[in-house]
Amino acid sequence: MTIFESKTTLSKSVAEVYQFLEDLNNHQLLMPENIYNWSSTRDEARFTIQNMAKLALKVEERIVNERITITPAEEAPIVLNLVWSLSEIDHQTQATLTISAELNMMMKMLASGPLQKLADFQTQALQNKLG
Repeated sequence: MTIFESKTTLSKSVAEVYQFLEDLNNHQLLMPENIYNWSSTRDEARFTIQNMAKLALKVEERIVNERITITPAEEAPIVLNLVWSLSEIDHQTQATLTISAELNMMMKMLASGPLQKLADFQTQALQNKLG
C-alpha cells in the first residue's frame, strides 16, 4: 500500500468536525474542480474524476469523534481507502486525511501526484470551510 497523508488544525471542537465529515453529502465541499456528476447520501457518494474514472465511495466505519473510514462502494480502478482521523490538541482539532492505495509501479508513477494533491486539497478545503 502507498500512503498519502495531509493534516490540518481547526479551531472547532472534535465533535463539530466529526459531525461535518461523517456525512458524505458534505464531502462535495471538499472536492477539487475536476470532480463532477456528484451525487451523495449520508453514507455514499458517486462522482466522476475528469479524464480519469467514475468512483462510488461509502462509509465503511464510523468511530464517533475519532475516525471515519471511506472505501469503494463498487469495483474501482484502484484499490483505495480514505481515513479521516480526529484528535484534540490544545482545545483545537487536528484532522488527518490518510489515503491508502494499492498501486503497481506504473500506477504509482501516474497516481501518486494526484492522490497527494487530493489529500492536501481536502484538508485545505476543510480548513477553509470550518477554520
